[in-house]
Amino acid sequence: MGEPAVKARNPRTGEEDYEFSGSTRDEIATEAARLRAAQPAWEAMGPVGRAKVLSRFADAIEAAAPQIAATLTVDTGRGAVSWIEVQGCVGNIRRWAARGPELFAALDRCPKPSATPGIEIVTEYSAFPLFGAICPWNFPVILSHIDAVPALMAGSAALVKPSEVTPRFVEPMRDVIAQVPELPLAYVMGGPEVGQALIEEVDYVCFTGSTATGRKVAEAAARRLIPANLELGGKDPMIVTASADPAWAAGVALRSSIVATGQACQSIERVYVARAIADPFLAALVAGAERVDLTYPDPAQGHLGPFIFPAQADKVQAQIDDARAKGARVLTGGTIETLGGGKYLRPTVLAEVTADMAVMREETFGPVIPVTIYDDLDAAIAQANDTDYGLSAAVLAGSLEEAASIGTRLDAGAISLQDGALTSMVGDAANVSRKASGLGPSRMGDTGMLRFLREQALIRQTGQPLPIDAYREGQGG
Repeated sequence: MGEPAVKARNPRTGEEDYEFSGSTRDEIATEAARLRAAQPAWEAMGPVGRAKVLSRFADAIEAAAPQIAATLTVDTGRGAVSWIEVQGCVGNIRRWAARGPELFAALDRCPKPSATPGIEIVTEYSAFPLFGAICPWNFPVILSHIDAVPALMAGSAALVKPSEVTPRFVEPMRDVIAQVPELPLAYVMGGPEVGQALIEEVDYVCFTGSTATGRKVAEAAARRLIPANLELGGKDPMIVTASADPAWAAGVALRSSIVATGQACQSIERVYVARAIADPFLAALVAGAERVDLTYPDPAQGHLGPFIFPAQADKVQAQIDDARAKGARVLTGGTIETLGGGKYLRPTVLAEVTADMAVMREETFGPVIPVTIYDDLDAAIAQANDTDYGLSAAVLAGSLEEAASIGTRLDAGAISLQDGALTSMVGDAANVSRKASGLGPSRMGDTGMLRFLREQALIRQTGQPLPIDAYREGQGG
């Protein structure tokens, strides 16, 4: 299956300076069998026992954070964001270790009367034995564990395929896992063929990535009749009303559009601003964008790192060029820069954009902020909803109440009010992606763990079972 060695590119130098062995089909099957064999004992520990192990896992990651963050910095070209990402993973594990036992304690196992006389129903719960995750390159550590950790808390074993684009963190993470031998968690490495093989081995699959690949994952899972939970692309809108402070709104829009070079599914990719404040908003947005520095040559200095995946830079440039050719004005930025082998883009603000431009229809995944000026709020909401995607959105207004009244009209799973891209910071707000942005229950909130529990009905006869003569022909009406 595939090449025995896989090379990874350094996004800052452009060089393929890392090599790893891809997992073969037999190795994936062997790892899956090992995890399946370990899963019953893991589930038998109970939620409190599993929480204790997960807490030790979090402690071990925290102790190894400098090494893990260093590999992330090479993998992604990002400095501060890498450190934040590792700490976010630790926080996610500790949150589930604390919340998991509470959720199990709240499960209702009490007998309930059925609508059928003489029958009681008791519900029992068990975990899917083997969970699988296929993960993207934009936040390698967080997104390789965001679903695996609640699955582990539920009692599943977990098999994870990180992206072959950003693989370096796996070595230090395997060292961490070795310190927690009770934890049934393992990685398999390689390209799309490894993801396909993983689907053949697991009982439940989660995928984070593009909508196009997500469809393929869903089809493969459907052939096996296993659940597929998909977190896919977004084209997140932000509505800024006339009552919002324009300088404040511009700062929020800038941050929530360009952090991590815009390579995040919850990044704001379209801004609709009321005409009454459009001029000061645009002036503040452009001024703020021009104060943003690239992290070149020092990843520890500046704001924006390189594109992780060079093909993404080419796609973003193509969208900007298409917009310019169709009449958009580039107020700042607009040109990919190649520096030291890496591809960078300064924050790019576009005005006079129209709905037919690719930058308004397709996911961008870069630090580009197309701004539309509106006169009618209802029309702006309709434009915001006119998309194939429905991941998240944002509203900035003069008050929280005004923002909420607009937010409920937006066709997306999670709406940030008086801020943007809050789903990158808030893990306990359950929401369901809409349209082409996803499939399946929420990975956020309590559902994030409960989705990995299978319900079993114990249907108890408290009276006398029906005799065969109850079905004798000629009996009854």
